[in-house]
Amino acid sequence: MEPPRTEESVMDFAIIGQLAHLALCMGAAVWVGRTLYRHGRVFLIDAFGQNAELADAVNHLLVVGFYLINFGYVFETLNGWYKAPDAMATVGMVGDKVGTVLLVLGAMHFFNLFVFSRIRRRALIRHAPPPVAPTQVLTATARIA
Repeated sequence: MEPPRTEESVMDFAIIGQLAHLALCMGAAVWVGRTLYRHGRVFLIDAFGQNAELADAVNHLLVVGFYLINFGYVFETLNGWYKAPDAMATVGMVGDKVGTVLLVLGAMHFFNLFVFSRIRRRALIRHAPPPVAPTQVLTATARIA
C-alpha cells in the first residue's frame, strides 16, 4: 500500500518539474541561438550585399533579441504549474511546457527565415542586371473571320 501524499511531497514534484523545465528549455534556447548565430552569418552576408560588418551587427542583435524573447517566455511559462500528485503527472506537465516552448522557438525561427528571405530577394532584385532591350517589335494583326 502506498503512503498518502503530503503537501510537501506534492510540492517537491512541482519544484523538480520546474527545474527540469528550466534546464531543458534554457538548454534548447542556447543551442538554437548558437546554431542560428553561427550558420546565419553566411545567409546575412549574402542578404546584405556582402557587407560582413553589417551582417555581423544584425546577427548579434538578432541573437540578443532571440535570447530575451525566449528566456522571458520560458520564465513566463513557469506560471500556471498545477500541483502534480506524482512523478508521472510531473513528467507530463514538463513535456507539455517544454513542447510549447519548442513550438514557439520553431515558429520564431521560421518567421526570421521568412523576413530575411524577403530582404535577400529584394537585394538580389536591386543588384540584378537590367533587362535586355528588345531587338524587334512584333505587331498584332487583326483577323476577320
